[in-house]
Amino acid sequence: MKVILRKDVDTLGKIGDVITVKDGYARNYLIPRSIAYLATDSNVKALEEEKKQQSRRLEKEKKSSETLAGDLEKTSVTIKMKVGEDDKLFGSVTSQMIADALKEKGLNLDKRQIELEDTLKSLGIFDVNVKLPGGVAGKVKVWIVRE
Repeated sequence: MKVILRKDVDTLGKIGDVITVKDGYARNYLIPRSIAYLATDSNVKALEEEKKQQSRRLEKEKKSSETLAGDLEKTSVTIKMKVGEDDKLFGSVTSQMIADALKEKGLNLDKRQIELEDTLKSLGIFDVNVKLPGGVAGKVKVWIVRE
């Protein structure tokens, strides 16, 4: 049976690929889970329209991510922490703390978007990478100071 993939499947192919699979696999697994369509002319046209809409959505998402990345470049966040001897922190600065500090500045980010390469366990200024939708990356300056 010929089907058109609606989602990327590692073992089968990418979105929009027309593939041949066994009838039972298509009827019992792929089609009920909306992973694939039957390969008819109307479904091919519907998939093309779906691809166009998705590309428009991705473009819009990328533009908004680029503006957010520009805003992040201009923003710096100050986090106050308790400090012990030799300017070592009690604990470390987490991505959740950075996300909360950014939320106070009006920038809503999920903690999973903030990528900490190493744990931040000392006072200073750090550039922290932020992964945004659409493959856009940004950086935010984090100042860690004494409480």
